[in-house]
Amino acid sequence: MKLALPLVALACAGTLLSTPAAARDTKYMLPLQEVLDMPEAKEKLDGSVRFYLSGQRTPKVLEKKDSDVSNKKTNSFGKDDEDACRWAALSALISFQEKAKSMGVNAVVDMVSYYRKDTNASATEYECHAGAVVAGVTLKGTYAKVAN
Repeated sequence: MKLALPLVALACAGTLLSTPAAARDTKYMLPLQEVLDMPEAKEKLDGSVRFYLSGQRTPKVLEKKDSDVSNKKTNSFGKDDEDACRWAALSALISFQEKAKSMGVNAVVDMVSYYRKDTNASATEYECHAGAVVAGVTLKGTYAKVAN
């Protein structure tokens, strides 16, 4: 009987220690313009493709092509959440730019946040989720040719 009590206590402690901690998942709504104004964006986005959030004033759409999703993550360890979010959003825009150029179009229109397949439309902001070590942005948009 004396041996059973320490074994029960040990089993209880092991169960408590093996339960996963709730991971941090902080949601941010941030202005896309801040991403476009980053010095790194000015280097990596060459201006041949323009980006328009859903509800944002858009030039006349001449032709629409396929829709696509860009899901990008970045290491946020030791970084400010909002900085990490901007980096993840920039990565998503770079991915859209590369595919748009390969398709011969000059815009991505009707862009919405699409985190975990939940649509969140804003004419000015994108959604980002930041955890302890990773920040992520998922954008969905339609490739298009727009008037100059």
